[in-house]
Amino acid sequence: MAPPARRAAEALRGATGALSTAATARMATDLPWFSGLSAQERSWVGLIVQAGIRGFVDWYDSEPGAHAPDPHPLAGAVFGAAPRELAGVISLQQTVELIRLSIEVVESNIDDLLGAEDAAAVHDAVLRYSREVAFATAEVYARAAEARGAWDARLEALVVDAVVRSEPDETVLSRASALGWGGHDGVVVVLGGVPPSRSEVDVFAAVRRAARAARLEALCATQGDLLVVVLGGVVDPERAATAVVEHFADGPVVVGPVATSLPRAHASATAALSGYRAASGWPAAPRPVTSRDLLAERALNGDPDARDELLHDVYQPLLDARGAMLETLSTWFDQGASVEATARSLFVHPNTVRYRLRQVADLTGRTPTLPRDAFTLQLALVLGRQQDAAAHQAQTL
Repeated sequence: MAPPARRAAEALRGATGALSTAATARMATDLPWFSGLSAQERSWVGLIVQAGIRGFVDWYDSEPGAHAPDPHPLAGAVFGAAPRELAGVISLQQTVELIRLSIEVVESNIDDLLGAEDAAAVHDAVLRYSREVAFATAEVYARAAEARGAWDARLEALVVDAVVRSEPDETVLSRASALGWGGHDGVVVVLGGVPPSRSEVDVFAAVRRAARAARLEALCATQGDLLVVVLGGVVDPERAATAVVEHFADGPVVVGPVATSLPRAHASATAALSGYRAASGWPAAPRPVTSRDLLAERALNGDPDARDELLHDVYQPLLDARGAMLETLSTWFDQGASVEATARSLFVHPNTVRYRLRQVADLTGRTPTLPRDAFTLQLALVLGRQQDAAAHQAQTL
């Protein structure tokens, strides 16, 4: 006469097909998400159910005392029946639901399939087996999540690198979309040092949390000792950078101008990187500081874009303006920023000087009475004069 465990295993093995069919039928009625799967995906789930029931029977039919399955082979035996793509189709919670339902089907049929003397032992075995399958399920999804996390990190680094290197192509947006980037307008790049005492994973996670709290999107990467954060959904670049500034190392944190989209964000990255390299010229700069506020330092550091911006946005409007804007501003600097001395030198009323200085602020966005703006205005005058002299010299040659 066959041992009780063997006798019960043979009865269960003979009913494996019927149990699998019953479990699949229950899924269609009890699990709303199951009917939303494609036919192929439902067949994958069916394979898992069959493998789980067959695995239990094989395990129960093993030698006495071996009823403690190793979770590693168990994961392969149960989940190896379906492709890895299934982990991206149904969630961990849904997988637990289908396993729980399958076990319920098996348990509800044990008493009908087995005699009373075998049923009790099989009920106990099902409980132990279901616990091990649950651990195996968690292991499968943990491995999948770990692999996806590593792939996402590489993909994110590629996107940020393309933005920083000013090498955007048609793949940048598609790669970002794969990372969950929503394609919002308003994109800025924020640069600063990498915190020395925190891991890269922790820093990136903290930046993303801060960005979400500010209703922004974030992509992160490190380049050497530089932490690069690309923020989306930005209206005010300084305010956006303030939301994440605490996650950078001590030292300057520079934010570039707003770009209209991610593929155009290289202009923001270029300005931010130029500002970061030149920020040592302004030790008292706020954190964060905009690349526009570092325009003078950038120009002095050899940035041609900053020089052109000073000429186009500061010098040229003064040159084109009616009245004596350039003369008044130049004289005001020469007279030590004294309104009365400037008025005497130009033979005008002091209120006329004040009015013209306000016009300078309106035209350039730089207020001559503020030290930082005065420094930028003076440098723009120098560059403008040099440009005019070079142009005049070229005409006379």
